[in-house]
Amino acid sequence: MRGRQAGAALSQALEFPILDLIGIDFAGRPWLESIIAIALLLMAALVGNWIAKRVVLQLFRRILRQTPIAEEADGLTNIARRLSNLVPAIIVGAGIDLVPHVPGEVIAVVTNLAEAFMVLTIARALGATFDFAEDLYQRRPKAGMRPIKGFVQVGKIGIYFIAVILMVAAIIDESPLILFSGLGALAAILLLVFKDTILSLVASVQLSTNDMIRVGDWITMENYGADGDVVDIALHTVKVQNFDKTITTIPTHALISDSFRNWRGMQESGGRRIKRQLMIDQNSIRFLTGDEIADARRFTLLIPYIDRKEEEIADWNESRLGPKEQPVNARRQTNIGLMRAYIEAYLRSDRRISDIHSLMVRQLASGADGLPLEIYCFTDTTDWATYEGIQADIFDHLIAILPEFGLRLFQKPSGLDLAGAMRGSSKEAVTV
Repeated sequence: MRGRQAGAALSQALEFPILDLIGIDFAGRPWLESIIAIALLLMAALVGNWIAKRVVLQLFRRILRQTPIAEEADGLTNIARRLSNLVPAIIVGAGIDLVPHVPGEVIAVVTNLAEAFMVLTIARALGATFDFAEDLYQRRPKAGMRPIKGFVQVGKIGIYFIAVILMVAAIIDESPLILFSGLGALAAILLLVFKDTILSLVASVQLSTNDMIRVGDWITMENYGADGDVVDIALHTVKVQNFDKTITTIPTHALISDSFRNWRGMQESGGRRIKRQLMIDQNSIRFLTGDEIADARRFTLLIPYIDRKEEEIADWNESRLGPKEQPVNARRQTNIGLMRAYIEAYLRSDRRISDIHSLMVRQLASGADGLPLEIYCFTDTTDWATYEGIQADIFDHLIAILPEFGLRLFQKPSGLDLAGAMRGSSKEAVTV
């Protein structure tokens, strides 16, 4: 509408048909006059577009590169490039009135389409501005802590939604307010159509506000088979690169409605937990004799424990009830207790084990698979490969040293065990 008014004003200002400049007599051939005028108009639009993109835009880029904001030259030029599409639209919208013998209905349609294209061009430029702002934000050192990609996408959706309304209003030559007023009747349909977007928007706000997830976080979400690092947080989806290098895409709202594990706390604490068990064969657990306790002093790590425990047991036995000559009435050290003390002392002497986190060796409830002796401690590193190496070193040593305490690991019978048992039975039968 505005383009049509500008074109009419321009025609009145010129006061003569544009084709009079050519000097050709078009009497009796109005169609030829219209075709040539349209061709000239399109040529003018193409020339204007070329000047805007090849001359003005390149000059704009060069000027920017000479300024303190040279690093942002490409981003700003991208915005300007999209705005340059306004030039041919303005030329066509304003110049269509100058074309002779064109019906008013055709002029109105072309002008309205030009206005709709200008609205779309401005919307795309605003979208590029949002992307440019996000790119600037991502350069900040702590940008990963508060990702704004979801908010940028919401803003772009809002821009394009308004642009569609304005474009439709321009095409049908009606006021946008009329279309906006009619949206109330379509509210239920719009809520249904944009349900996922609304849920994702709320989820994005909660995730960002509560600092629940960041780019680079290691998360585990069993419902979606995700176990890896977050590489992208968008409005509708969160992308996780699993440790096998596959990508899992999770709906953003699922991170609010479902549970997931974020390992960031472990990484920030500086230590990673070791929580594994040695399954002890309960048939190998027994009391220790005095000679065995004396022999255990070979372990330097156990000397303080043995001295302290012997004194504690001696004091307790002095106050016990029952005949003193009966061992059943006295407390005695066991090989499993000595092993438990050795493991704790061994872990505390290992510099790779954190001394600021919890450390304990405890017995769990026994069962058909033996007596679980659980090691609970933290390494001083969160590096995965290093952590696995430390854990393996610890259990290599503990499994190998178990026989020194007269203990055995519980292991379910295998084919080799059964074969050995059968051979033993055969020998006994032959002997008998």
